[in-house]
Amino acid sequence: MKLSKKEITLNEKDALQDMLDCEKLLMNYYAAALTEGSCKPFRKEILKRYTEHADTQFQVFEQMLSRGYYEVQPAAKMMIDQNAEKFSKVKKQMGAQQA
Repeated sequence: MKLSKKEITLNEKDALQDMLDCEKLLMNYYAAALTEGSCKPFRKEILKRYTEHADTQFQVFEQMLSRGYYEVQPAAKMMIDQNAEKFSKVKKQMGAQQA
């Protein structure tokens, strides 16, 4: 038995997850367009759109978080410190390669 579109509805959690996924995907497309853009007016417009979708993505995320649909685990200080050190080393290596 095939269901019609009228018979298929998303619950609130699934609808918000779908919106979040779409916003993330759009941000990926805009990021790719931004890195490939070769003229300032185009890049400026893409950056504007990217920022708009970043704001929308965060609003959807906040709604999911407030409803208990998205669980965030706080990072341990040790993990933060390890990652900061790792990226600091990479940054230094990149600076040395450019010199």
